[in-house]
Amino acid sequence: MKYCQRCVYPEVAVNLILDDEGVCSACRVFEEFETLTGDFWAERNKRFDELIEQYRNKDQSNYDCIIPVSGGKDSYFITYMIKVIYKLNPLLVTYHGNNYLPEGQENLNTMRKSFGVDHLVFGPSIQTLVKLNRLCFKRMGDMNWHAHCGIETYPIQAAVKLKIPLIVWGETAWDVSGMHSPDDYVEFSAKSRLEHSMRGFDWYDMIDAEEGIEARDLLWARYPSDDEIESVGVRGIYIGNFFKWDPNWHAPKMRDEYGFQMARQPFERTYRMFSNLDDMHENGIHDYLKYIKFGYGRASDHASKDIRTGYMTREQGIEMVRRYDHVKPRRDLERWLQYVGMTEEEFDRIADTFRDPRVWRKDETGKWVKDNIWEDASEG
Repeated sequence: MKYCQRCVYPEVAVNLILDDEGVCSACRVFEEFETLTGDFWAERNKRFDELIEQYRNKDQSNYDCIIPVSGGKDSYFITYMIKVIYKLNPLLVTYHGNNYLPEGQENLNTMRKSFGVDHLVFGPSIQTLVKLNRLCFKRMGDMNWHAHCGIETYPIQAAVKLKIPLIVWGETAWDVSGMHSPDDYVEFSAKSRLEHSMRGFDWYDMIDAEEGIEARDLLWARYPSDDEIESVGVRGIYIGNFFKWDPNWHAPKMRDEYGFQMARQPFERTYRMFSNLDDMHENGIHDYLKYIKFGYGRASDHASKDIRTGYMTREQGIEMVRRYDHVKPRRDLERWLQYVGMTEEEFDRIADTFRDPRVWRKDETGKWVKDNIWEDASEG
């Protein structure tokens, strides 16, 4: 398995490609942004000013926009930009998947007071969530399918029902894989929602007799029709297209000025203390399953971003990968196994069926092994 020569991403990372010099597409696109001048960002800011004015509700008869929020650092920063800097009146909309860390739940609760905004929170029944956790783990190796679906469906439902055309999201897709150039101005799409976030599975694929999931249990998971969306003119923009995005700066600013809390104890699978507090499994067994599938995890994600932005060297990033990516998390694994009524042996057996043969092989003792980045680096 080959790795990017600038960050720590492997060639099998989702939507990533390595060029002839061994540099990944995410690093190449970041390189493009780094060569842009202050005038470029000033022009982007101006473009955002003009765009946002089109949606400001002049007679104050409705909200100016919807911001889908989890209560994380990005949610705080987007709300800060829209409410504090641009003086808009947003409606915060949250899909609640019942997996919050205590500090994550407190962050979510604090937003309404800190920013003086209205907040709509929706959560499916716990019974349905348990069934979906179990079913989707077995079917696609992703117990968090419900969260990907809910986060990218319920705010669109709310926009249609409340006739609020503008939805403001945070990061853009090119931050992760380099799929898009600086001039693409990526917007939210039903195609990306279904094919990327939801693994190609829609709500009707989750109707399951064995688990007892019925169509009426999944009303929240149904994406509005084209006619419904067009009747309101719903549009989802990414604020990261218009302002330079730096979570390492956003998080402490939101902590110091608006009460955002970092993690209270270290994560088992990554070094960052301010990411994914809304879902204990995102940094835990959900991410562990990514490692089982593709041989890399959240520490690789975080280190790759921090290497590009200069917060650590590649050598330091490799050490983070060596320290964290392989770790089988105990705290949230025990919680999840009890949550869905599964043994650890069953979990391991099912998880192993999703291993990518491009990454994993068994040695002479029957142990799963792969090519590691520190071996690749030493050979280089």
